[in-house]
Amino acid sequence: MTERPRFHLAFPVHDLEAARRFYGDVLGCPEGRSSPEWVDFDFFGHQIVAHLSASAGACEGANEVDGEQVPVRHFGLIVSTSKFKEISDSLQAKKIRFIIEPQVRFQGQPGEQFTMFFLDPSGNALEIKAFEDERAIFAR
Repeated sequence: MTERPRFHLAFPVHDLEAARRFYGDVLGCPEGRSSPEWVDFDFFGHQIVAHLSASAGACEGANEVDGEQVPVRHFGLIVSTSKFKEISDSLQAKKIRFIIEPQVRFQGQPGEQFTMFFLDPSGNALEIKAFEDERAIFAR
C-alpha cells in the first residue's frame, strides 16, 4: 500500500457493459472483480465500483464556479499538468463531449487549475483537474 490512502467510490450506472466500455476502453481503467450487478475499476490507483441501478446519473443540479455551471454531484482526479493534457487529448480524439471544455479556472488567482468535465454513459459527471503547483490544491 502507498502512504497516501486510496479512495473507494461506488456509483450508479444503468448499463454495466456501457460502463465497461467507457471506464475500460475510453479511460483505460483496468477491470477488477465483478458480478452481474457491479464491476470494480482501477481508476488511476483508486477503486471505483459501478453498481447497476435504475436511478443512475440522476441530475442533482449545478452551481456556478468561475462562470461555468459545475454539476453538484461529480467525482474525478487531480493529475499532473502533463497527464491532464494527455487525458484531454485522448478524450478529444475519442470524440467525448465535454460539459465543460478543458480550460484554466481561477486564472491568476489562488487555486488556479486546469479543469474539464464530461459524462459517462449513465450521466455521471467526472472532473479531471491539474495544478501547476500542488500547494494550490487547498489555496485560499
